[in-house]
Amino acid sequence: MSSLSNRPLTSITTTSTSASKRPAQSDDFPFSRLHSFPAFYTRQPTLQTRTVQLAKWSSLIQRYHAHQHLFRLHLSTALSTPLFHNVQMGKRVSRASLFEIIDYMCKTEQDGGGGQRAEWIFSGGGSGESNSSSEDKTEAWIWWKRPEDWADVLAGWVDKTGQKGMVLTWYELLNGEAVKEEPWAGMDEEVLGRCLGVLVKKGKAQVFGEEGEKGVKFF
Repeated sequence: MSSLSNRPLTSITTTSTSASKRPAQSDDFPFSRLHSFPAFYTRQPTLQTRTVQLAKWSSLIQRYHAHQHLFRLHLSTALSTPLFHNVQMGKRVSRASLFEIIDYMCKTEQDGGGGQRAEWIFSGGGSGESNSSSEDKTEAWIWWKRPEDWADVLAGWVDKTGQKGMVLTWYELLNGEAVKEEPWAGMDEEVLGRCLGVLVKKGKAQVFGEEGEKGVKFF
């Protein structure tokens, strides 16, 4: 029987135990066998194998961030985390490879990407797609749920808890007692704003107020 290190990248699956939706310590994340596969950390030379590699990294990054309840990836620290650095093997994703992985995640499937599961946050402010220099790419949103998916989750909670017609502050939506067990609890305010923006466009919410005193009314 061949050893794990000699098997082709495309033959290794990413099946693992499902993770809790609540925050957890890094060493609690159930990494799949792929994370201990040396070739996973080396840029694959052929297009087909590289595409498989990028897709598996995208899936792993999403699962890791969902498990840790994280929404933002910081380029300055990411390469030192267990996600990208396997200390036992002495393997680490290169900075250039990480840029390529996130670029892939930013693109649509039609453009050969990972379905817009990430979005660069540029050093000069703002966010967007991958057509910018690496110097401007300092952070990225990781969309283990896209803004429109979170909007659906929020809308479902509004219906379930009878919040239609009610006014809630952003703080209550993110940190209130009523939402402490909800999957969006503690998310970045900017992410919440994106999610609420989806509901505003659908006529299901109205956002008002200024920074630090924002509120929302659901319809």
